[in-house]
Amino acid sequence: PVYQPVDERGCYTTTPWKGRFIMEDGLDVEIIKYLDDKIFAKQKIEHNYPHCWRCGTPLVYYARKSWYIKMSDLKDQLVANNDTVNWYPEFVGEKRFGNWLAEVKDWAISRSRYWGTPIPIWRCSCGKTDCIGSRAELVERAIEPIDETIELHRPYVDEVHITCPDCGKPMTRIPEVMDCWFDSGAMPFAQWHYPFENKEAVDSGELFPADFICEGIDQTRGWFYSLMAIATFIKGRSPYRNVLVNDLILDKEGKKMSKSRGNTVDPFELFDKYGADATRWYLLSVSPAWTPTKFDEDGLKDVVSKVLGTLRNVYNFFVLYSNQDQVDVASIEVPYAERPELDRWILSKYNRVIKTVREDMDQYDHMKSVRALTDFVAEDLSNWYIRRARRRFYGTEMTQDKKSVYATTYEVLVGVAKLIAPFAPFISDEIYCKLTGGETVHTAYYPECDESLLDSKVEERMDLVRTMVTLGRGTREKERIKVRQPLTEIMVDGKYRPVIEDLADLIKEELNVKEVVFADNLGEFMNLSLKPNFKVAGPVLGPKIKAFGASLASVDAAEFAAKLDGEEPVVLELNGEPTTIEKDWVDVRITAKEGFAVAMEGSVFTILETTLTPELISEGLARELISKVQQLRKQADFEMMDRIVITVEADDEVKAAIAKHEDYIKYETLADEIACGTDLEKFDLNGHKTGIKVERV
Repeated sequence: PVYQPVDERGCYTTTPWKGRFIMEDGLDVEIIKYLDDKIFAKQKIEHNYPHCWRCGTPLVYYARKSWYIKMSDLKDQLVANNDTVNWYPEFVGEKRFGNWLAEVKDWAISRSRYWGTPIPIWRCSCGKTDCIGSRAELVERAIEPIDETIELHRPYVDEVHITCPDCGKPMTRIPEVMDCWFDSGAMPFAQWHYPFENKEAVDSGELFPADFICEGIDQTRGWFYSLMAIATFIKGRSPYRNVLVNDLILDKEGKKMSKSRGNTVDPFELFDKYGADATRWYLLSVSPAWTPTKFDEDGLKDVVSKVLGTLRNVYNFFVLYSNQDQVDVASIEVPYAERPELDRWILSKYNRVIKTVREDMDQYDHMKSVRALTDFVAEDLSNWYIRRARRRFYGTEMTQDKKSVYATTYEVLVGVAKLIAPFAPFISDEIYCKLTGGETVHTAYYPECDESLLDSKVEERMDLVRTMVTLGRGTREKERIKVRQPLTEIMVDGKYRPVIEDLADLIKEELNVKEVVFADNLGEFMNLSLKPNFKVAGPVLGPKIKAFGASLASVDAAEFAAKLDGEEPVVLELNGEPTTIEKDWVDVRITAKEGFAVAMEGSVFTILETTLTPELISEGLARELISKVQQLRKQADFEMMDRIVITVEADDEVKAAIAKHEDYIKYETLADEIACGTDLEKFDLNGHKTGIKVERV
């Protein structure tokens, strides 16, 4: 028997307070006074208490009789079925969900509510209960005249009675309805109207189990469990093969979003402001789906500008020139072996990113997939390939080289549209349809890696050059020397001569230097020193830290630093004991000698000569003028091929630079003439106030 001194209205049914609401103000004081000497202690405690989310009144929890499914009898089978599932992340399936199943309790499936799926159990006054298994059975056994179109929800189904097989009296449906989680857990069968329809397809495995489901971490004891419980009971197996568990989206401070806190975001406002593609891309890229996501709108802005905006710029650039040349790029065929190394490099990178994305997607790690695509689009495709290949689009003749750059860019753009389609469905569809004339990207086959186009040697060469260029640019920024200001030379390690000597012109152009010097002894231009990183190494080495410092002082610094970046373990003998040295134990410091600036990444060094000669300064002024003219062309909304006249108002040094580099300036800006003028808008050319005006011819 269940002792229940409180009725459904929340009022006492017995005791001296019979008929009074248990939350009535002052009633607790009366009860304390009544108990008097029976109380051990009394005190006030402030605590959270559940309230109805609709009307805000306090909730009352009390024991109720319920209908149960005896899940404890299925415990071992539930655990075994869960072991067949691939969980992402694994620990949710193994720990949170696995532990829940291992200690599974019987499932209370009834609810004392009006709305819900009525439990199909009829009870007689004699105590007999009967469960109805289908509409047809209910029609057959009903006392009232009904057909199979009957509405099975309350109140209609409550008006149907059946005859008791034991005593012949009418049986009435019990008033309870199903736990709504039973409805959701029955989904795999309900969607196919099993077993009344599609029985063979479900039983054969064609329609069951699901290959993949995804829900929030809070569904461990909700949908994930109800699906598993019902499928185990009915089919004896798991209803799903793969489960991706996503966590909550928090605000940028890591706090749970709440209307009361005022830290929620309206997704539709984000869609209107940034687009659905950007919102999806950001949420996928910011963290793995199974960890809490800190939402920061600034991250959305970065996606728009650095990823989707970059991709659209590449597409627009490609379309501009292909339309200008009136060329059917889809029909261009250039054998792979005849394409320049830059084209073979981007195709290798493209196929490698296909391989990476597919592998990560197979593991449901979409963060890695999206980040790999971000790096490819922003860095490989836009910032390197298109920028390096830009001038190849400018030629007036349709040479083999121009055909190659068109074909390569087209292949990569179409492929990228397919690759990003699951993540950014709208821009991918737009680009794909406009490039191919196809109906939609979402029915195209997902790209597969062409292993024959993977060229590690080409990638290593180009990536080494990119590293050197990045280091050189970083040095310029640190020394506050603009890229437009030419420098005499950059020095790199002579060991790279056989690998990239033929790419020296590329380095010269990227870094705006006159020469690339492969130096056999970089020590002539820089000093390299090694010291213990006491913060990291000290706690590990303890008393051996002094010997570690002495050993670092005695080794060849450059050679030792290179070894730390290698794959082989680096071992030093410290106090007579061989010790494997970790890279973060060593503080590598480099300083350049007078007139030089050095940068290092891993074992790659670059040394820029930073001394500026009058000739270099003059050329720098010319390049600065070109930059300002191009900006003015853009602001005036000139067409790309419009010819112009440049008018300048300059001091003698700038005039001399213009006179010396006049042909170069005209070529770069499409200028027919450079004239002198007065009262012009002034611009800063490396410290020289110079008036500049551009006019369309």
